[in-house]
Amino acid sequence: MNYIPLDNFKYAWIFKHQSMPVATSALPQIKVMTEQRAMVLWDTFISKSADHPDFFKAGDWPFDKKTWSDNGKWQGIWENDEQALPQAISTHLQWDDNTVVYYCLSRKQVIETNWNIFKTYWKNFLFLDDGSLLIGKKRNEVVQFSANGQFKIGNKS
Repeated sequence: MNYIPLDNFKYAWIFKHQSMPVATSALPQIKVMTEQRAMVLWDTFISKSADHPDFFKAGDWPFDKKTWSDNGKWQGIWENDEQALPQAISTHLQWDDNTVVYYCLSRKQVIETNWNIFKTYWKNFLFLDDGSLLIGKKRNEVVQFSANGQFKIGNKS
């Protein structure tokens, strides 16, 4: 089994928050990976040495300044009634709606969904913003969200 039931995820509340509920039909498309599956994905696509974004170091593509081409603020948009992602992110990630995406919190916590679900409910995902990385399956474009309300966009190497 590669996933745990969403209700067993300690942060499941982010998808059921009263002020920003996720449509019941969308919930099955938000898949929380088991720790074992998350570790395989993290080790393969993020880092073999760091287990959390706070600990990236030389040799990890998220640590490399060449990875990142631009940055911006997400928090102001998150706090207002605007539903769309910040424009810089939407422009950078020209993915099909069915592109599989991984919202990587740490080596043991990765959420899989598709681009349409993420961009529709991005505010819910960003309750977990401690350096989280958004990567797409077979895609080089990446976004990192920081707790200070900033994001970075770039291309992983």
